[in-house]
Amino acid sequence: MFALLKKEISSFFSSVTGYLVIAVFLLTTGLFLWVIPGEFNIPFSGYSTLEPLFYLAPWIYLFLVPAVTMRLFADEKKSGTLELLLVRPLTTYQIIWAKYLAAVIVITLSLLPTFIYFYSVYQLGHPVGNIDTGGTWGSYIGLFFLAAVYAAIGIFASSVTDNQVIAFILAIILSFFFYTGFESIASIPALHGIQNTIIYLGIDEHYSSISRGVVDSRDIIYFASVIAFFIIITKTVLDSRKWE
Repeated sequence: MFALLKKEISSFFSSVTGYLVIAVFLLTTGLFLWVIPGEFNIPFSGYSTLEPLFYLAPWIYLFLVPAVTMRLFADEKKSGTLELLLVRPLTTYQIIWAKYLAAVIVITLSLLPTFIYFYSVYQLGHPVGNIDTGGTWGSYIGLFFLAAVYAAIGIFASSVTDNQVIAFILAIILSFFFYTGFESIASIPALHGIQNTIIYLGIDEHYSSISRGVVDSRDIIYFASVIAFFIIITKTVLDSRKWE
């Protein structure tokens, strides 16, 4: 499994994919937070906060994470190497986890340089250090789990097709639905009595909860459950190929 994990990480950085994801994420957030005038520009706001980053990042990752995961199984299917991979002395779960963890590592690497933003805002505060540190670290944790869920969704999307573009689009649609779709469903008048339950099923509810600086075990369990769900159905899809 670790050999496959290492191979997948190497493949990301032997092509432009890994570097492009990191560069696009940092360039986009950097421009909005520090250059382009507007509601997300930190110096213009006059407040020492990274809230604009944690508002923008889920939407940016909505496109970047599927770009990372779209080739993981779709490319194997198209090239005909998936069957060879499935008959190796690895369980289906080990193959899935190796590819999934490789994607999560690449995504995490795109997030780490934003600690420079945290340091900058920390120094810009008046007095120095006048920033909600607890809320900021909570938001980082929440953003990591959100990206991890996107990656699990992307892995599943890549497993159901041999077309990377279709895998990319499907991952975006599913990620968007899990991020904000449940809130839209909950707004239907006929569901008024259970709207809180429906909203609780969405990513944004738990991401916002952690972003307040309180890491609740219920939020961690939610993220872990959604990840496990998509890993399990990805295994089901791949195992079905063994009988074709």
